[in-house]
Amino acid sequence: MKRILIPASGAVLATGLLAAGLAASAQAAPDVASDAMAKSAASAKAIAEFWADNNNAALKAATASNVWDNSDVTKLKSSGGYSADSKPGLIGTPVAKSSKVHNVNLPKTIGKVFFVNGKGEKKWCSATAIQSKYKNLVSTAGHCVYDVDRNTDVMSKWVFVPGYYQGKAPYGIYVGKQAFTHYDFDVYEDFDRDYAFVTVYNGIKIADGKKTQVTQAQYDAYKGEKDRTLTKIEKSEYDSLVSKYGAESSMLATKASKNDAQQVGNDYKPKSGETKFLAGVEVTKAEFATLKDVAKEALNGEPCVPGGVVCYDLAGNELNPNKVAISKAEYDALVAKKSQGGFDGELTAANGGWYKQQFYKKQWYVSVADTIDYFKATAFYIVPEATVSDAGRLSDNVGGQGFAWNQPTGKYIRVFGYPALAHPDGNKNFTGVTPKWCYGKTSAKVVQAPAKKIEEHVSIRCSMTEGADGGPWLYNYSNAKRIGYVNGVTSTFADQDGNNRIDTITSPYFDGETATVYRSAANVWSGKIVG
Repeated sequence: MKRILIPASGAVLATGLLAAGLAASAQAAPDVASDAMAKSAASAKAIAEFWADNNNAALKAATASNVWDNSDVTKLKSSGGYSADSKPGLIGTPVAKSSKVHNVNLPKTIGKVFFVNGKGEKKWCSATAIQSKYKNLVSTAGHCVYDVDRNTDVMSKWVFVPGYYQGKAPYGIYVGKQAFTHYDFDVYEDFDRDYAFVTVYNGIKIADGKKTQVTQAQYDAYKGEKDRTLTKIEKSEYDSLVSKYGAESSMLATKASKNDAQQVGNDYKPKSGETKFLAGVEVTKAEFATLKDVAKEALNGEPCVPGGVVCYDLAGNELNPNKVAISKAEYDALVAKKSQGGFDGELTAANGGWYKQQFYKKQWYVSVADTIDYFKATAFYIVPEATVSDAGRLSDNVGGQGFAWNQPTGKYIRVFGYPALAHPDGNKNFTGVTPKWCYGKTSAKVVQAPAKKIEEHVSIRCSMTEGADGGPWLYNYSNAKRIGYVNGVTSTFADQDGNNRIDTITSPYFDGETATVYRSAANVWSGKIVG
């Protein structure tokens, strides 16, 4: 069933240091398939922002990968023992990063990979950081990288978030640059090769702009997003403040019902019980270009321009005529709204950012006095744009597990993952919020699942469900140091006793061909996104 691998020079390694193991890497082998993911730093930045926008809303919205259905969860068949294709090997003396981990059993290297599948769904799997020359490599299942359900290319918008917990990315977001898997999985969807190694760019951290209290002068000068704390006052106090600051001061605001307000001319004299106030009316860019700011005064039809007379809407909110940065989500919503005639402003996308600019002209209104509320500002705030910073290389931040292949079966290993979905009987024991683990001996014989063309998997007794797929099988795991050697990844789930509950998980056997794929990925540089 398997093609015989003829190792390239130095492909068979004994236990040794990571550098020595990687130095023995061969030229590109026919067993290795490689596909580009984010091809440039600019596209990688856009992908990270997709997941991070609006306080990591997309990360929170993603659900566990569910490529299996209940009919796939069948009893596995056992076959003979596995015949290694070369000598056993270990790469890397696992190096741990010191950290405060609440559960000492959990490695700092694990996390979730997030992606958008061919159906447009936001999904995630389990994964781990693994050692490599440039400290930039992630190990997971092949079906968590390639869209086998639709037989298409790599998943889109693929990122790794180590230590992910309820929308938090404590070590940053790491965007996939290049995916490596076995040729048989890439071309034939051979689940005996359901593993992948992905190089990632340096992580980035995106911090939303923090609302900061400033002086009135700073507020007036700032051109971006800003806010005020308004306190309701009597008209007599408002009139007194108008005499002191002027009607256009940011210190003051009025709010009126639009239904009660009517447009009037510049020279309109308000009648008893009426109040005249100036507002801005939104216009298109084309109409705005025809307006003339003759004297920079409060006259109907003049443009509201940066640095000129401050314009307000009918609710008393200051209108911003400047070009301002917005999120990708807001940009997409406004594009759709504009196509329906619901947005008159201008939208632009440039250099990986998204912007809007709205245009207004001055217009006097009159309203019955008792429909107007008067306010004074008691505090001023500005909201700076979100900051994007380089988080550094993946394994510099979280460490990296070693790599092992051709190890004897029937040995103890520890498996980590984020199980989330229900058992076939509907019972839901897991949430996917926190990582779980299983411990035991791998099957002495290889297991088979003909429905999935699986002929050479190893298994372990474990009740973790989907969501855990892609999680590492760690050989020679040190519970004290929380490090070991990746010697498998969770691929499939099985019900061996027929009670409609998952009780067994399986992994491809990591052999010499797996080592060839790993070494090909472990030597590839990725670089920074920002900084």
